[in-house]
Amino acid sequence: MHGRAGPEVNRTYWASLAAVVAALVFATVATVASATGGDDKPAAHTPAAASADAGFARDMAVHHQQAVEMSFIVRDRTKDEEVRRLAYDIANTQANQRGMLLGWLDLWGLPKSEPERLPMAWMGMGSEPGADGALMPGMATNTELDELRKADGKQAEVRYLTLMTEHHKGGIHMAQGCAQRCTTEVERSLAQGMVDSQQSEIDLMAGMLKARGATPRT
Repeated sequence: MHGRAGPEVNRTYWASLAAVVAALVFATVATVASATGGDDKPAAHTPAAASADAGFARDMAVHHQQAVEMSFIVRDRTKDEEVRRLAYDIANTQANQRGMLLGWLDLWGLPKSEPERLPMAWMGMGSEPGADGALMPGMATNTELDELRKADGKQAEVRYLTLMTEHHKGGIHMAQGCAQRCTTEVERSLAQGMVDSQQSEIDLMAGMLKARGATPRT
């Protein structure tokens, strides 16, 4: 039988998740008000297509989409309720955040994708995607996704927790970049919220891996 996180750890995690959800709701309302000037006036500031604000929104939307995909994969590959619950929470949270990021691009009148612009260019570190489909830091390769799809039970749980830990580390790096570079206040706030919540989940997943006789990649 797999180990379980104690009641205090679970309470802390759910409190953190609730805070993130509340922040998302607030950020959505604030963003709409900012976009209209609060009284249907044009926004005072609209990010440019090459800005950190737009680059983060585009890249993190792609990054989040893979996290959602991996979470749905593992929910079909294990019956462990602890992992399934975590996967549902990550999929739900990141799908909502992805919707906000794409919504901001719509509000700003900017394209949701720019194939000619390298991923992470807004952070000054744009590079060509990896040969096996890993587009940005922390993202799983096509081979790793195939391995997750073929795994079952404990093996699937360990693969998912390992991949998602790496995914979160890459996401934190990107979110920290936005917190430092983005000029839209609500986007910076959301980015910092991502840093805090994903670090909390990394800590949670470290304990879940340990309970399954595994450790995160170093």
